[in-house]
Amino acid sequence: MSKHLIDLVDIRKTYGEDDALKNINLYIRDGEFLTLLGPSGCGKTTMLRLIAGFTMPTEGKILIDGKDVSAVPPFKRRVNTVFQKYALFPHLNVYDNVAFGLKIQKLSPQEIDTRVNEMLELVNLKGYGKRWIDQLSGGQQQRVAIARALVNRPQVLLLDEPLGALDLKLRKGMQIELKKMQQRLGITFIFVTHDQEEALTMSDTIVVMNEGQIQQIGTPTDIYNEPKNVFVAKFIGESNILPGIMKKDLLINFMGRDFECVDSGFTKNEPVDVVVRPEDIDMVSDADENAHLHGKVKSVLFMGVHYEFLVECGSVTLTIHSTDYVAPGSDVGIIILPDAIHIMHKSVKPEELDFTTADELLEAEMDAELEDKDE
Repeated sequence: MSKHLIDLVDIRKTYGEDDALKNINLYIRDGEFLTLLGPSGCGKTTMLRLIAGFTMPTEGKILIDGKDVSAVPPFKRRVNTVFQKYALFPHLNVYDNVAFGLKIQKLSPQEIDTRVNEMLELVNLKGYGKRWIDQLSGGQQQRVAIARALVNRPQVLLLDEPLGALDLKLRKGMQIELKKMQQRLGITFIFVTHDQEEALTMSDTIVVMNEGQIQQIGTPTDIYNEPKNVFVAKFIGESNILPGIMKKDLLINFMGRDFECVDSGFTKNEPVDVVVRPEDIDMVSDADENAHLHGKVKSVLFMGVHYEFLVECGSVTLTIHSTDYVAPGSDVGIIILPDAIHIMHKSVKPEELDFTTADELLEAEMDAELEDKDE
C-alpha cells in the first residue's frame, strides 16, 4: 500500500460566519488519482485551494510528506494546479508557455529544452512548440496547461474542473488521456469535478462532498454500488429510493412485500432506506410466475444505449432501464434480485434533497444565471 502523501487533519475553513469546510479528515496516497466530487458550493474547490496553499485553514493542519505546510506559501510547495480557465499566456507560443516556470528557476537552456519536449510528447503535442495559443483547439490548450504544470515535476497535480469547457467528445477523450498520464508519471492527481461520469471513469478513490463535509470515501465501484446515504445514492447515478423495514438479517420489506437481500447488521424491524438502481430491475411478462411485483408502463424515453421506463406499481413509480422496448400502457412483471437491493440507515428523505442528479443541479444553476441576467 502506498504511503500517505497528504493528510488533512481536523480541517475547518470559515468565511465570515459560514463554514466552507467542517471537520475534514482525509489522507491521500502517493501516486493516487483522487477525485473530489460534489455539487457547487460543497467545499471541494476550497479543499483544493488549501492543499495548493492559496488559502489557509481556519483550524487544523495540512501535512505533505509528514511536514506541516499549513502556513507554507504555494511557491514553496511541490504542488501545481491546472484551472478550468487555463490562464495560458497568449503572447507566448506553446513552447514558451510550457518553459515559463523552468526559466523562472533559471535552468540551463539544454535542460529546459529536454524537459519541454518531453512534456509536449507526453501530452501528444510533439511538433506544436511554435504554434500560438489562439491557433489551438480547447483540448490542445488544456494539454498545454497540463504540460506547463507537469514540467516542474510536482509531487501533486491539482486539477480544478479542467474539462468543463470542452465538448462531450473531447471531454471523454481527455478523461482517458489524463488517466494514462497519471499512470505513466506515477504522481498524485487530485481532481475536482461535479461530473459523476468523470469521477467514475478516472479515479482510484472518490471523495463525495456536500455542504462542507465528506459524505463517503471509496473506490468508484464502492461509491456506486454501496452508497452510504441518500445524498450519495441520488448524486451518483439514478436510483429508486424507497422506505423499508429490515425485518431481520437478509430479509427486507418494501413496496408491500418481503424481499431477500444480502445486507445484515441492522436492528430487527429497523426503518431503513432501500436503494435499487434502474438497471438492476428486470421487466418480464405480467404473467411470469417469478415476478415479485406487477405494474403498468406509464412512459418510455429512448436514451441511446437503453430505454428509460416509468412503471407505476400501486402508489410507487419505479424508474427502470432496459435495452428491450416495451410500449406505454403495457402491464409488466418486475423482478428484483437480492444483490440488486442495497440497504441504508435512515437519513434525509429523498424529497428533501434539492436535486436528483448532477445534471439536474447544473440545469438549475444555468436557470439561475439566466434569471440574474434578465434582472
